[in-house]
Amino acid sequence: MSDVNRKSLFHIPDGVIYLDGNSLGPLPRAVPDAMASVLAEEWGNLLIKGWNAAGWMEQPSRVGDIVGRLIGAPARSVVMGDTLSIKVYQAVAAALKMRPGRKVILSDTGNFPTDLYMVEGLIRTLDQGYELQTVAPDDVESAITENVAAVMLTQVDYRTGRMHDMNSLTAQAHAKGAVMIWDLAHSAGAIPVDLSASNAELAVGCTYKYLNGGPGAPAFIYVRPDLADTIDPALSGWLGHSEPFEFKLNYKPGEGIERMRVGTPPVLQMAALEFAMKAWEGVDMQEVRDASVALQEQFIAGVEGAVPSLELVSPRDPARRGSQVSFRFEHGYAAMQALIHNDIIGDFRAPDIMRFGFTPLYLDAGDIEIAVERIARVMQDRLWDNPKFKTRNRVT
Repeated sequence: MSDVNRKSLFHIPDGVIYLDGNSLGPLPRAVPDAMASVLAEEWGNLLIKGWNAAGWMEQPSRVGDIVGRLIGAPARSVVMGDTLSIKVYQAVAAALKMRPGRKVILSDTGNFPTDLYMVEGLIRTLDQGYELQTVAPDDVESAITENVAAVMLTQVDYRTGRMHDMNSLTAQAHAKGAVMIWDLAHSAGAIPVDLSASNAELAVGCTYKYLNGGPGAPAFIYVRPDLADTIDPALSGWLGHSEPFEFKLNYKPGEGIERMRVGTPPVLQMAALEFAMKAWEGVDMQEVRDASVALQEQFIAGVEGAVPSLELVSPRDPARRGSQVSFRFEHGYAAMQALIHNDIIGDFRAPDIMRFGFTPLYLDAGDIEIAVERIARVMQDRLWDNPKFKTRNRVT
């Protein structure tokens, strides 16, 4: 299929306009039957032979190469496994080892909180005087000094969609001698990314958003190829060992990106991701980006024209915005619950952000037109002003 829109490949419930693929991608239609085969034929019939016969042991690198194609990473520079939080920990710990004597990890206030939490935990564990500094997104460049060991940023702000200039900030970090770490959770599968061109040392990301790997899908970590054989993995798990089945008592890191593996890979989750990634075969990320921007511009114009009380908090310039659009509204949680009740699924981020994601693989202009109409009705008729929409669920 050459067309960017591949709606027929995804299961979207009838009548639903799904604008939350930036939080959890929908189910690719091919995955259930493929997973049934994995369960029955691989786990069921092969049993433990599946590690060799079904390629389970090579799966983290094999799938890593598939993901790597969408983020401009060369072969054998991306490996899958664990969660994004674990991969953040690995990346930051490795970066600090690369810059002994420097004590500052720099991030921004738009970073996803788990990245900051993991750094705080690492600092407490190391207990060597490291410091996490966070500045406003626009102040990052000026805050990179010779004291900074690592700059850790999420390329696309999870609340507003504001997008950092990857190449420019990486160059600035390198000019000051710092290691650059990018979190691509809201970039992979959403915008064109070229890690090779950026020259960043490390990158991490998740696969359950735009890559549609399903809830709990494994994360990935990228290491620049020239560093892969020397980088020091803080989490020295047995599958990152050079000879895991020799069962030696002391750790010896594996070759290249393999050393960033930790424990047993989540075979079933990774199989679901591998089948889900087939929807990306032959897709050009610039075409995806162009289609996404067109949908966003249509959405912004429609919402602002129909509901001027909603305040756009995403950058108005699409070149500075990822693949999401966010509006501010005092009663944003209730309004989003009312929209979901009316089959327009976005999500809410505290304190007052209504967030909508745009994935042209399964969204088109007709979907956006319907979404705008329903948003206008919910807001103009104050359908959100109902007690049942104001009780917070655990997940927002």
